[in-house]
Amino acid sequence: MSFEQTSGEAARFRLCFVCTGNICRSPMAETVMRSLAARSGLGDRVTITSAGTGDWHVGEPADARTLVALENRGYDASRHRGRQFDPSWFDDLDLVVVFDHSQERTLKSWASTDQDRSKVQLLLSFDAEHSQANDVPDPYYSDAALFDQVLSMIEKSCAALFRQITPGIRQGAL
Repeated sequence: MSFEQTSGEAARFRLCFVCTGNICRSPMAETVMRSLAARSGLGDRVTITSAGTGDWHVGEPADARTLVALENRGYDASRHRGRQFDPSWFDDLDLVVVFDHSQERTLKSWASTDQDRSKVQLLLSFDAEHSQANDVPDPYYSDAALFDQVLSMIEKSCAALFRQITPGIRQGAL
């Protein structure tokens, strides 16, 4: 995966959402954040992607329940294909957002520098209402209702995250 800028291109903020298999939570967050960036007119200033800590679903589309939950709220993630996070990406990323403490531990253990470890942040930490909560639950082994609940948490937290990073993106400082 390349995060490189072309000559003359405005500085981009590079963000990767990482869950376990890259078919439920992280594709939801990637899709929601892309929508927020596009609606704000900053879509060309942000690179948003997602990945999983495991390789079980590499190349697969998002879980059907993920796609339905997103579609029911006006999002389209039909082009998503699962991939596994590569620790070499740390050099090119500004922020790596995870959904639970297990992923946080895994990603921080893969990071080779303190700077890269500091890029790994829990999604709920950006939302004041949920900042003390532990994890965004993994809906994979549950029903459609939990997918909807998880999507609501992701939408709220992504909106809070986007509000926090927008000033830096506008100024090209991030």
